[in-house]
Order: sequence, then C-alpha cells, then structure tokens
Amino acid sequence: MQRILLFLLFLVVTSCNYFNVKKTSSEAILEEELQTFNWRDVDVYPTFKTCSTSSNQESKKVCFQNTLTEAIYKNLTSQKIVVTQDIQDTILVHFQISETGELHLMDAKIDSITLVEIPNIEDLLYESLDFLPEIYPAIKRGQQVKTQFTLPIQIQVD
Repeated sequence: MQRILLFLLFLVVTSCNYFNVKKTSSEAILEEELQTFNWRDVDVYPTFKTCSTSSNQESKKVCFQNTLTEAIYKNLTSQKIVVTQDIQDTILVHFQISETGELHLMDAKIDSITLVEIPNIEDLLYESLDFLPEIYPAIKRGQQVKTQFTLPIQIQVD
C-alpha cells in the first residue's frame, strides 16, 4: 500500500510539468518572422504613373527602367557637351526611392576620363531627375518601402 501511495505521489509531482503552457512572446514571433523574411525582393516594383497600365511585374520593371533611362538620355542629349577626345563609358548610377516615392541619386561610378572631359556630368544626372513623372514606391507585404537599385547608363560622345 505504501508503494502504491508513493507511486501515486510520484505521478502527481511529475505530471504537473505536462500542464505547463509554453508562452511565446510577440517579440519572439516577430524575430522569427524577420529571420525568414526576404529583404531583397519586393512584391511590387517601384513604377511611374505611365507604367501602371503594364500587366505583370516584369513589364512594369522594364517600363520603369526604360522611362528613367529615357529621361536621363533626353536631358544629356539636350546639353551642349564639348570634349577633346571620344568618350565611350558606362556609368553605374545608384538610385534610392523613398517610401513616399522620392527618387534620390546616391552615387555614380564614373570613369576618370569621363570626369575630366565632362566635369559637370553628375550635375547633369541630378538635373535629369527633375523632369521625371510621379513615382509610386515599391511595396512589400502591403507596405511602401525604400528601395535601392543600380542603373547602367552608356555615354558615347564623339
């Protein structure tokens, strides 16, 4: 009888651990979600108002890049650029689009020869952004997000 009582007492003491409910904090859930979150991709690519009629994501992306490139080329070709030697360069322009749709030129990797021949090339790039149509920012999980991208611009002056 004593053994049965001891066995029942042992069962009661050890079985209490099975009823403990493990609470998970909202911070732990958020941290786990952020670990699995792909920060490099967006659900909706940034776009111009003129590109909103495109049907799929890839065509909107191409339209955005083409519209931006055309605006830069249009501004650069309207300038009177005089050089002493032929220039054929690809400029890597780093842009950032804010959550509100503002486009900022962050950096431009320009060859030294191009900088010598066209010292105001960065000013011309900044100036070309003034004539862009309205930009809709990128969207990730229903939220407007800041995005960065690099656009190659080919410069050829004879």
